[in-house]
Amino acid sequence: MADGRKTLGAVMADLRARNGWTLKEMSQRCGIPVSTLSKVEHDRLSLTYDKLQQLGEKLNVSMADLFAEQEEAPAAILGRRSVGSIDKAVRVDTPNYEYYYVCTELRHKRMVPIITRIHAKSIEEFGELVRHSGEEFIYVVEGTLTVHTEYYDPIELRAGESIYIDSGMGHAYVCGPGSTETLTVGVMSSADEDLSHMVYEAHHRLSAPEEQSAPARKTKAK
Repeated sequence: MADGRKTLGAVMADLRARNGWTLKEMSQRCGIPVSTLSKVEHDRLSLTYDKLQQLGEKLNVSMADLFAEQEEAPAAILGRRSVGSIDKAVRVDTPNYEYYYVCTELRHKRMVPIITRIHAKSIEEFGELVRHSGEEFIYVVEGTLTVHTEYYDPIELRAGESIYIDSGMGHAYVCGPGSTETLTVGVMSSADEDLSHMVYEAHHRLSAPEEQSAPARKTKAK
């Protein structure tokens, strides 16, 4: 990309290269058509967090490890550290969100930290609620946020406020009143000991019609 950040396409290509898979072999393992994988690798398609999680589970790769570039040397003590910055983050664009995955070099993490710019202005624009295994914490940095969930009435959060939810509950984050874009910091986690062994029963099989084309966005200061 123009800003030098690693793209989802590069992440997918690296994952395939690390395992020595052809596009056809990767397609057979994850159930995604070869043509779709090719489009993702060339950044003509994007995948939402829940779809990436499903992909990782099919390939036995955790969300925390999906973006890692190389194997991390075993640590003799529990003293791992990673300093993240948005200019080194992996950026993934979807119609509703602009994800920035940070601290990606550490493998076997039990949390997935994400900085997100939210673009959807209403639940109608957002579409169907999403669900995935684990839990998540969302903190509003800029703007206002409206949180929709399947068991509760919508709630509005302002900068400095946060929410913690069960990710298996249908949910959606959209810009709140008066905001054209909302910036959040989130942490996705799982109760399982190892994220790579999470079992998630997808409501829809990941296939070409379900993936969302990533709209072209003008490069702007973040």
